[in-house]
Amino acid sequence: MTEIDPTGAVADWWATAVSRMEPGVIELRGRPVQDLIGTTGLTSMIWLMLRGDLPAPRQAALLDAALVAAVDHGPQAPSIAIARMAATCGVGLNNAVASAVNTLGDAHGGAGEQCVRLLDDVIRREDAGLDLRTAADQAIADGPRYVPGFGHRFHPRDPRRDPLLALVEDAVRDGVVAGRHLRAGKAIEARLAEGRARPVPMNIDGATAVIYAELGFPAPLARGLFVLSRSVGILAHAWEESQSGRRNKGPVPRAVLPAYRP
Repeated sequence: MTEIDPTGAVADWWATAVSRMEPGVIELRGRPVQDLIGTTGLTSMIWLMLRGDLPAPRQAALLDAALVAAVDHGPQAPSIAIARMAATCGVGLNNAVASAVNTLGDAHGGAGEQCVRLLDDVIRREDAGLDLRTAADQAIADGPRYVPGFGHRFHPRDPRRDPLLALVEDAVRDGVVAGRHLRAGKAIEARLAEGRARPVPMNIDGATAVIYAELGFPAPLARGLFVLSRSVGILAHAWEESQSGRRNKGPVPRAVLPAYRP
């Protein structure tokens, strides 16, 4: 409370534990920013800002791997295509990035969050007394029509799956994470493969969901972390397209006209 704010009501309006700013003072989660500069990597800063403490090195490495893996998936991804189109319209990089990020919804960008919820559901059912296979079967049956985090439109087996899950397996072996979400993910994967000539392996959304859940991030932050990761690719594509010199580049080449359906 001060003479300007005698009741403290103004200061409490946006009260926060995330940061403290006063003349000559910047603290992030209680740590002076000058102590973080040059000593703390961006991935650890993300953890600090979201969680309030710094991760152990192996936790930071696991989070870093997930963030790296989801950075980009080419211009066929709607968010990347929109970033490039926006850049050709003459908007700034911030507008192009914002346009792209705003397309990361339930159908494109939300599968990681949905998969964490699915994995949590398997674990809840197992804790209630079901065996793991039955728990996975019921969670699939009661979950979304398209099982989030499994299968891929382009990849028979997502090339990001195996290295990410190998890191989780190593972390489980070394006691860094518990491994229950990994078990749940593999149980779903096994159940989806039953009776199929072609399996339905975990994709990037499933593998990163396992990592985020194993590290203790709640489901909504799985989407938030994906947005942070994909923003790097969005920025790179928007910048590249802005340097091409082309204007008003639409979603299809000019020689291809959309079909008219009266």
